Amino acid sequence: MIIDEIQRSPGLFQVLRSVIDDRIQAGRPSGHFLLLGSASIDLLKQSSESLAGRIAYLEMTPLDVLETNPESQAHLWVRGGFPRSLLARSDDASAAWRDSFITTYLERDIPQLGPRIAAETLRRFWTMLAHRQGSLLNAAELARSLAVDGKTVAAYLDLMVDLLLVRRLAPFHANAGKRLVKSPKTYVRDSGLAHSLLRLETLDDVLGHPIAGMSWEGFAIENLIQSAPQRSRATFYRTSAGAEIDLVLELPGNKLWVIEIKRGSAPNVTKGFFLALEHLQPDRAFIVYSGTDRYPKSKNVEAIGLAALCQELADLG
Repeated sequence: MIIDEIQRSPGLFQVLRSVIDDRIQAGRPSGHFLLLGSASIDLLKQSSESLAGRIAYLEMTPLDVLETNPESQAHLWVRGGFPRSLLARSDDASAAWRDSFITTYLERDIPQLGPRIAAETLRRFWTMLAHRQGSLLNAAELARSLAVDGKTVAAYLDLMVDLLLVRRLAPFHANAGKRLVKSPKTYVRDSGLAHSLLRLETLDDVLGHPIAGMSWEGFAIENLIQSAPQRSRATFYRTSAGAEIDLVLELPGNKLWVIEIKRGSAPNVTKGFFLALEHLQPDRAFIVYSGTDRYPKSKNVEAIGLAALCQELADLG
């Protein structure tokens, strides 16, 4: 049985709990209910309390590089992974769909999920995060720009993260002997939505904007995390001394992979990357770039295309 828009009838969780328990006692197999709906703080809380031990979550993400034509990676980056945006007949049509999505989500969908926040305020906050794509979170700066306090900014960010619109990438903290940064990084998760918030419609628009490098970094991070095996943990590494790596993946089996992300066909990394390698001692280290060739960059470090590394991660699962 498939039940769509489950967030509109949260009372069904109690009913489903009884039905599922009866089926379990009768020895029937599990997996007979598929619940679909928008992410919601209240919905997830309700389901976790009512169906604990009886439910598994699957996040349906936009299309990624493994689900699309490898030759259209730049197209996917610019338009994002929502099918109607990606497959639109023109850049104008794609941008129009994304603008409508943003407006509808802010003005109708979010209020239906519970929070009562002015749509224009959330749009400004979302746009600020797009301008700061991949930056360390500075709640005080955002609060001043919005004329609110830090707690309100934290609540806005929690909301956007819970709605799967923004990724809050935590800093790696296992190395207690180093002075690591404590603030997370934030990314607008779908690159197409990030570009729409910044009013960028074409590849030339994106490449001509200062956000291009960080936008591609966010695009790569989303694809890599989506491709990684379940129960993987994603963080970034940065010390006060300048050692830095864009993405650290703690994979099942206690494997540690580190990934530096560079847009362009001739990727180069800084001394900080190699300092971080010395600190972390990973099992494997990669430089992901926008080309397709795979080659050793230095000892124990490979340069690799985004789709190829995504496939390697997917094969681990």
